[in-house]
Amino acid sequence: MKNKEQFCTRLNCFFCIMKEPNSSIRTATITNYLKSIPFVEDEELVLVISELWTNAMTQPDNQELPSLGIFECMANLLKKSLHDKAWLLKNQNIYIPYYAAHIIGSYTMNKVESAVRAIDSGVIPLLLELLRGKMSWVEQRVAVRALGHLASYEKTFKAIQVYENEVVKLSMHLASSCLETVYTLFVGVEKRLRYQSDLLTRGIGGVEMENRKAEEWASQLQCWSIHLLNCFAIKERSLDLICRGRGEFLNDLCGMWGGLVNHASPGGIGLIRILCYSKVGRKRISECSYVVENVCKLSISSDDWQYMGIDCLVLLLKDFDTRYDVIEIATSYLVDLVELRSLGNRSDIGESITMTLLLKEFKHQNSKIKDPNVRIRLEEIRDLKIERRKVEQVMSREKLEEKRILAKLLKEQGNQKFMIGDIDEAILKYSEGLELCPSRYRNDRVVLHSNKAQCNLLLRDPDSAISNATRALCLCEPPNSHANSLWIRSKAFDMKGMAKESLMDCILFINACTKSKTHDRVKIPYFAVQMISKQMDSMWLFRAAQLKELNNHQTAGMMNIQMKDTSYMRGLSTIVEEPNCCGKDGSERKKVERAKGGKKLNEM
Repeated sequence: MKNKEQFCTRLNCFFCIMKEPNSSIRTATITNYLKSIPFVEDEELVLVISELWTNAMTQPDNQELPSLGIFECMANLLKKSLHDKAWLLKNQNIYIPYYAAHIIGSYTMNKVESAVRAIDSGVIPLLLELLRGKMSWVEQRVAVRALGHLASYEKTFKAIQVYENEVVKLSMHLASSCLETVYTLFVGVEKRLRYQSDLLTRGIGGVEMENRKAEEWASQLQCWSIHLLNCFAIKERSLDLICRGRGEFLNDLCGMWGGLVNHASPGGIGLIRILCYSKVGRKRISECSYVVENVCKLSISSDDWQYMGIDCLVLLLKDFDTRYDVIEIATSYLVDLVELRSLGNRSDIGESITMTLLLKEFKHQNSKIKDPNVRIRLEEIRDLKIERRKVEQVMSREKLEEKRILAKLLKEQGNQKFMIGDIDEAILKYSEGLELCPSRYRNDRVVLHSNKAQCNLLLRDPDSAISNATRALCLCEPPNSHANSLWIRSKAFDMKGMAKESLMDCILFINACTKSKTHDRVKIPYFAVQMISKQMDSMWLFRAAQLKELNNHQTAGMMNIQMKDTSYMRGLSTIVEEPNCCGKDGSERKKVERAKGGKKLNEM
């Protein structure tokens, strides 16, 4: 019959047990079944574990299975996997350690009650075995995830703390080496372990999909390792170990900032900010000029974690013991952010930066600043944010409007100088306009800074271009939304080899272009697509590992090895590219890319 219900004839079928309508029978049967799972010698065992994994993934807050012994079951399966190699290689049992550790991590993700049950079930020593690399990077990924969840709760942190020294060392090593490991053992090889490929893609998508998922998983492995370190650092545990030596690991963190592959995690900058909340952490970070430099670069970028970079610098500058170790480099970046009003859900960021840089209690200590340019920049901030504000507050509306009109006239004069190729004179006019233009007229100041940045770029002065474009982006509402300034700064970052910063600006530039269009099919300028492609290649997660392997091969005499094709990770496949030449002679492209002396300003 068409609607006749099909009955399972198998005894103790797990899938039938899960459908049992009688709650008391269901509870008792599931409890007994979970106890018996580790002793099952069945080819379909992995199907049962896979179903349990699906339940854990889709219903992580459901307490039924955790209360009925799921953690004891998974602990027994892990123990058997780690100590019985013959069983592990039988049937499809090779998949089980991954599923078991993942189930533990999913059920402990949000519920402290489940975390306590997992600890009581003895999962920590078994997860540590996976973390040590007893199997492979695939199992390390889910083990560090589970340990990170267990370490997140006060009630269960002490159980992890017993293994503190080893856990911290293993997490640091994983965070620093996992990308190279995944590339060397998976992405960079032709013959891959079948079970790993299946776990990554469920058998769908082929090599290209495997590579995409491997990139995602490697990033997660790195970010979860950092999260586990965060759990110790936030309690000011193992700070000397994390900051040991000459800051080698701190330097490594600068290349682990989440990013395009893992949007949800701040990665290394999150740990650096946590360290900056402690006296020991601030001291060690202030001694690492490479770290401070990278935090400064983040603070002026359009990265989602820009505010974390600013937080770190403010914390370092407020500490008397670290202020003068970082103030010279920090001031050169923060001076461009003092007119920033808000960032995300944070307000008065520019005011906070100004107050930090001009702290009265440190005024008598300014003699410690060796670089006279830094003193000049501090005076510039004082003039812009304090003295100028005082003057403008007592100025009549008519007088303010008069100054605004004069600033606009200077901008027009600057535009004329620009169009005839007198770039230096154009810069002077824009600068005079900025001196005259009242602070309250932020949109006018955006245009002046942006035009000035364009001139800096034409003069091959990327530092000045970045500075002026950053000031324009701080003045616009919302911040980092002015399309022309984003594109200028993206090119300036590119000139300095700052691929990530250039990429982020270019992506926001494209977003700004699409928001300004009303029709469905949006055409993105070809030059922006080129920049995206270039920087995505440079920012590929496995680029460093790939280059290292190529260098090793070349050293061994294999000089003709070709670079691995990374076109699959360039992304942005939904972009409709604008043709290279819009007219027969490429006139439209030339209007955008005209050389010095004839380049058109968008802000005319």
